[in-house]
Amino acid sequence: MTVYLDGVIFLNFLVDFLLLLAAGRLCGFPVRIGRAAAGGALGGVYAAFCLLPGFSFLGNFLWRTVSLCAIAVVAYGFSLSGLRRGLVFVFLCLALGGAVTGIGKGGILGIVCAAGIICLLCCVGFHGRLGGTNYLPVELSYGGRNLRLTALQDTGNTLLDPVTGQQVLVIGADAAQKLTGLTLQQLQSPVESVGAIPGLRLIPYHCVGGCGFMLALRLQGVKIGSWQGSTLVAFAPEGLNREGAYQALTGGAL
Repeated sequence: MTVYLDGVIFLNFLVDFLLLLAAGRLCGFPVRIGRAAAGGALGGVYAAFCLLPGFSFLGNFLWRTVSLCAIAVVAYGFSLSGLRRGLVFVFLCLALGGAVTGIGKGGILGIVCAAGIICLLCCVGFHGRLGGTNYLPVELSYGGRNLRLTALQDTGNTLLDPVTGQQVLVIGADAAQKLTGLTLQQLQSPVESVGAIPGLRLIPYHCVGGCGFMLALRLQGVKIGSWQGSTLVAFAPEGLNREGAYQALTGGAL
């Protein structure tokens, strides 16, 4: 039987790509297409190496586990949320093996169909969420700076713009400093720093720990998931999540 390396690479790329997307959606934390493609490409190259003379040992359980971990790191990065998605990715790989075995001799088409069905179930059957947590990609631009963040979609976040009544996107202090150039001291002293840059204003907030003001700025062309438009972005005086899973908070309506 003749095996073509380019076919092996493409097949494994496609399967790993679909499973990486599925794991991200299942965790409510969609992975960027580019990173999923990079992880899939690594999986394809690994599969090809397993077929080369002298490299058959790469197909054993140890190296297969190492390859799955490497693919997950490329797609999801180093973080606790990345570890969670990586574990789900490994689980889906095992589920794919069981699905292919159940299908029987379906060949290449059977493998791809099984991966596609798993991805579809994760995106539609579970509504893209596992455990009631949902994350959205965010893109912000200001003063020639572009910033990509991950936002937790928090239905309990009722912070509104007192002028327009629209929901407000809240970003953490680290992200705010990168985007605007404001210092941590300025973010923590909003009343004194309101004139630091043009358009900066104060927005009142109430939370479990108390109340106060945050600096805020209206930005154009903000992207939150599939939504795009103008919105008020408030700058928290500290980080929002110690685990680094998200750097922004948005309400359930966005």
